[in-house]
Amino acid sequence: MVSVAVSHTEKHLQLTAGLSAEDGGRVLAALDFVKPLYEGEVVATGQDALAFSQEVAVVLALLKTDAETRMAGLLFELPVIDPKSAEGIANRFGLEVAELVAGIRQLMRLREMTFGQQGIVRGKNASQQASAQVETLRKMLLAMASDMRVVLVRLASRVIALRYFAEMRLENERTQHYARETFDLYAPLANRLGVWQLKWELEDLSFRFTEPQTYKRIARMLEEKRTEREGFVDNAIQRLRSELAAAGIKAEVFGRPKHIYSIWSKMRGKSLDFSDLYDVRAFRVIVDDVKTCYTVLGIVHNIWAPIPKEFDDYISRPKPNGYQSLHTVVVAEDGRAMEVQVRTSEMHHFAEYGVAAHWRYKEAGGSQSAGHKYDEKIAWLRQLLAWKIDVVDAVMGQDEIRREWVEKLKSAALDDRIYVLTPQARVIELPSGATPVDFAYHLHSDVGHRCRGARVDGVMVPLNTSLKNGQTVEIITAKGEVAASGAAGPSRDWLSPEYAASPRTRAKIRAWFNAIEQQETLAAGRALIEKTLQREGKTAVNLEELAHKLGFGKLDDLLLAVGKDEFSLRQVEQMLHADDAVRPGAKQGNLEDAVIPRKSRASSVTQGAKSGVLVVGTEGLMTQLARCCKPAPPDLIVGFITRGNGVAIHRANCKNFAEMERKAPERVIHTDWGHSETGTVYPVDLFVLAGDRQGLLRDISEIFLREKINVIGVSTQSVKGQARMGFTAEIGSTAQLQRALAVIREVDGVLEARRQ
Repeated sequence: MVSVAVSHTEKHLQLTAGLSAEDGGRVLAALDFVKPLYEGEVVATGQDALAFSQEVAVVLALLKTDAETRMAGLLFELPVIDPKSAEGIANRFGLEVAELVAGIRQLMRLREMTFGQQGIVRGKNASQQASAQVETLRKMLLAMASDMRVVLVRLASRVIALRYFAEMRLENERTQHYARETFDLYAPLANRLGVWQLKWELEDLSFRFTEPQTYKRIARMLEEKRTEREGFVDNAIQRLRSELAAAGIKAEVFGRPKHIYSIWSKMRGKSLDFSDLYDVRAFRVIVDDVKTCYTVLGIVHNIWAPIPKEFDDYISRPKPNGYQSLHTVVVAEDGRAMEVQVRTSEMHHFAEYGVAAHWRYKEAGGSQSAGHKYDEKIAWLRQLLAWKIDVVDAVMGQDEIRREWVEKLKSAALDDRIYVLTPQARVIELPSGATPVDFAYHLHSDVGHRCRGARVDGVMVPLNTSLKNGQTVEIITAKGEVAASGAAGPSRDWLSPEYAASPRTRAKIRAWFNAIEQQETLAAGRALIEKTLQREGKTAVNLEELAHKLGFGKLDDLLLAVGKDEFSLRQVEQMLHADDAVRPGAKQGNLEDAVIPRKSRASSVTQGAKSGVLVVGTEGLMTQLARCCKPAPPDLIVGFITRGNGVAIHRANCKNFAEMERKAPERVIHTDWGHSETGTVYPVDLFVLAGDRQGLLRDISEIFLREKINVIGVSTQSVKGQARMGFTAEIGSTAQLQRALAVIREVDGVLEARRQ
């Protein structure tokens, strides 16, 4: 536990320990500045403001931080106590100190906003949700701290608050909340930063409030066995020192502090009795280099028998937060276990002070620019704290490699996530550059669809505003459910990165529009089929059965195909006629066997005539023209071998064929137009778009009559003054068709005429 002296003089010495005379003077100047301003004031915990600030700065000094960090520890309560005086911090103590104070206040504001936020999570997965929310809150805290020193000050202030509660023996709802919050948020952060000095104290003090009876029981057991335990450890240390001296090894050997929360965790986790805990009796060995660590390990195992399963090599495989040491458990002379830890001086320094040691170690004074001084360390820490552990594990402890790696990281987007709050103080994690639209869709797709505006920190903002860490976002939604017509849904503008930074958001918006378009297509397809049934006098036909007979798995598939003009209504008519008159032996619903009792001046391939297609290299192979593209000479054609129906002939540019070729290229076969019977005609689908008027269909029909083209199917639809007309016509060649289309385009009101 970090101890703090009570003496006024000693406290001054601690505040300036390790600093140059100039930097020490700056720290004391900050103390003199706040003394009259803090007089008679208290902080949020109820503690005297001056005493609180001094204690925080002392803890930061014991962590060997720089002068600016200690000054920030003294000054960060000033914006609350005397805002006017706080405005002069930058002029009096420098911009760096002012920025640290601002960062600390931002984190303090975060705590105020999220006070009690764990209680808002409900439902059967409440525990998992609460755990995830706390983890996101940790990430948010780190993301909001552009300088890791801000986090150290926050951890130090929490230690002082808990010490005060313990000293005053306060036990109320506030102390309980502080303790739970420390367990959930601050102790894990101290662990992640590797600051064990603070981690253990935060855990022990919090445990004292959350489990007071258990805490007292373990403390009592430690005290009862203290004399016996210390005597045994002293004897073991003396024996090891003698062995090391005989081997010519210079080392420090000393007992390891006992932490009550750690003891309780192991008792609970391993279901052990207090007397069975091996690390109640423990000591450390500090040497000069890594090679000596392993030599000492061999000596320890030669003196006492090791327990193989209790050996951990954190030197070759450091922990994610950078911790390095050798841990072994051995059986002592009395048959009971004890733990020995072996590490270098640098490893021990890092283990005690974590990131504070990382940026202070081997920096023997000398003022550097603030930007250069911390950029590399913060970049490395950001990656470590972002759980990029796989890379960090590989390079931890290797300074040259780490520096190389950090240089690469500087060009990368280290802060690729932001953390914002709901009005209920729930933390939401979003990609960097996210907007209120992203926020709304993250909450729920329906909230996103109904989003009409947003307030950020209580101020109305445009929906394409980029959000920042720590902001509170409130979404203004349209009342009721989003209309199926799309009238109250999202805007297509939101599909741009300007409005939606997250691909997940854009995918949800696209899905909404796709669903709307599908509903419109289904409605159009149903209308066309129902119109066909009315024309044929078949309104009693079951649509589901009709879809199955036409080869569709479900009705919606048929409606979509018809609505997209991918399936001809002529085939529906054929099926209806086939149900009325099926040839003997033919299977009902098979379009290949459907015969339409229509007289034609020429034999059509639709009615069973030869298709006139030559399958190259094969004679007598059954062929059929594909219904999706209806090829006709001299179209470029290709063949696709079907299962049981011979070769289906498609136009070379047919989209359906392209998909089939992608899935089964081995079934593609080369084909060409052969010599067909004289007068053979081929069915093709035509599309005409025109301004709707009386006599339009008659004028177009007269053109087909003049060009001697037989029309075997017609469908028309009029929407908002425009006529959409589909024709299935029998032609002898595409030249004949092109002539007819050219004339149709000249008809009054025709906007478009083309082959489908």
